[in-house]
Amino acid sequence: MAKHFIYKAIFRRVALGAVALSALLLAGCASVSDEGGVAVEPESLDWARLYTHSRGDVLFRPTAFSELPATDDAHWRSALTAFRKSCARMSESPVWRTPCEQARAVEESGARLFFEVAFDAYQVASRERGLSETGLTTGYYEPMLRGSRTRHGAYRFPLFGVPDDLIEVDLAGLYPQTKDLKLRGKVVGRRLVPYDTREAIEKRADLKRSAVLCWVDDPVEAFFLQIQGSGRVALEDGSFLRLGYADNNGHPYKSVGSWLVRNAGLKPGEMSMQRIKAWARENPSRTQEMLNTNPRFVFFAERNDLNPDDGPVGAQGVPLTAEASVAVDRRFWSFGTPFVIEADQATPAMHWARPVIAQDTGSAIRGPIRFDYFWGYGDGAGETAGRQKSVTRAWVLLPKGVAPEKLD
Repeated sequence: MAKHFIYKAIFRRVALGAVALSALLLAGCASVSDEGGVAVEPESLDWARLYTHSRGDVLFRPTAFSELPATDDAHWRSALTAFRKSCARMSESPVWRTPCEQARAVEESGARLFFEVAFDAYQVASRERGLSETGLTTGYYEPMLRGSRTRHGAYRFPLFGVPDDLIEVDLAGLYPQTKDLKLRGKVVGRRLVPYDTREAIEKRADLKRSAVLCWVDDPVEAFFLQIQGSGRVALEDGSFLRLGYADNNGHPYKSVGSWLVRNAGLKPGEMSMQRIKAWARENPSRTQEMLNTNPRFVFFAERNDLNPDDGPVGAQGVPLTAEASVAVDRRFWSFGTPFVIEADQATPAMHWARPVIAQDTGSAIRGPIRFDYFWGYGDGAGETAGRQKSVTRAWVLLPKGVAPEKLD
């Protein structure tokens, strides 16, 4: 009976969407492009008329599902899988309770129709730095490293757990304005001081005795594992170690790519993970100097609770789903929020539109239209993720009846 009700609602929603789209076209708000998206020049927009909702620096334009860029059924099924995982963490929320109940009742073959019934779509614009409908999508993945539980031979580069002397300071009870800050440091004498930089951590012999989870054979791969936030290590005995983000040293992230442009003659347009790794192989004597320009350092924890087929656990606390999970800026979006994002870049050529679920975050993910797209596990995923830097448009999907102004 419940399934019958859902599918009646699905077909009613499709009909209403067609009527809404016809009304928009007759009003001359936008023209539909060949790909199914809305072809509008930003300078010609009547922002106040189109973007009828706002929340802080984010603007929302109601959009019929038939206006969304073309997407395929397989990616809607992956998005449904990811959304169900998020529901394990948010199904008791009044905002998400109904769509989570509906998600459990729908078969995978009805994934797209489920989202169309349960959600309203809004194109997103930002006024953080002037009005804009576009932002940036990068990619990340779960890498595989080679390692050993003991230091020997090529295995001489440590991956650290959280050190005992790392302290997280919570002052929100006294100073509410600090509630979104995570302050980290260590005690020296009677003073709390900033925790060590990357360079200082690498030189600490005491941490190499007390906080090492394993040793790997490549410092650059270890560095990029910290950038990705999670990964796997193939140990000598044939077993695998799953590592997940546990904490960081509190220092800001700084791009080694910017250092290479300033100090090594590389051009911004050629920068990618693959190019950085190639430069390190070509310049082994300067590799550590390059890595130390990023003072931020990430500490890991073993994740023995994950099945081999599970993705890494994102910041929401649920396993990520390849090509369906994204990291977002938590200042603007709550975990579990679905989006449709359209990514476009010329070099290497990449153009796609896919439904995704917000399940992760990161220090470099800043802005309303800023996403990090999880490509999955292994070298193939890494090749694509390392080259992605795409101009992006985004549509957020909000539970039906929840106005953008009411988002938590």
